[in-house]
Amino acid sequence: MAAIPPAERLPYILNHFRKIAVVGLSPQPHRASFDVARYMQAQGYRIIPVNPNATEVLGEKAYPTLTEAARHENIELVNCFRNSEDIPPVVDEAIAIGAKAVWMQLGIRHPAAAAKAEAAGLLVVQDHCLKIDHRVLLSRGLLSNSSV
Repeated sequence: MAAIPPAERLPYILNHFRKIAVVGLSPQPHRASFDVARYMQAQGYRIIPVNPNATEVLGEKAYPTLTEAARHENIELVNCFRNSEDIPPVVDEAIAIGAKAVWMQLGIRHPAAAAKAEAAGLLVVQDHCLKIDHRVLLSRGLLSNSSV
């Protein structure tokens, strides 16, 4: 993938990658992962839950691993709701399945894993909330594919 300047990375990801695997998506409505995924689903994005302890979340079949999800779904963006120390294996799976981008939610950073993903050609976002950034970019008219 051609280099995307940092200032254009967030809108590029949100405009081009509509199939989102959410690693660590909780079926509990009070959890941040559920809230963010529900919001993105309402905006027209396809949500693919990845949680070994769930069978279904937000009306979608949940998969125990990213690799298993990729056997059944075309995953473009991997959204991570895992602790920072759990990110390296998620990045390894994202690379292996051919994902286009990895997004680490607020408070989640792993510079070495991010560098590995970028070296493999993936776009990487660290320490950002998908829902917040979507709302901001939408309000600025920078999203073209939104269903809103």
